Amino acid sequence: MKDCSTYISNLCDYIDGDLDPELCKQIETHLGECPDCKVMLDTLRQTVKICREDGRCEELPEELSRRINVRLRERWQQKFGKK
Repeated sequence: MKDCSTYISNLCDYIDGDLDPELCKQIETHLGECPDCKVMLDTLRQTVKICREDGRCEELPEELSRRINVRLRERWQQKFGKK
């Protein structure tokens, strides 16, 4: 079986229906066995849905926005060692 990164790189085309039927079957089999990739697919589908909605922009609550930014900054620093 191929590794997750192979399938993840094809998820956009999978959602759009632009893949070879055989690769679609392989992805569907993998999604049935891999909860992490299933979450990735569900998240990607939700992202596409949100982006396609009539261009409206929702403001995050201030505290949530602050917490997200703090966490992103921490992860960036962990990964790249920069401030």
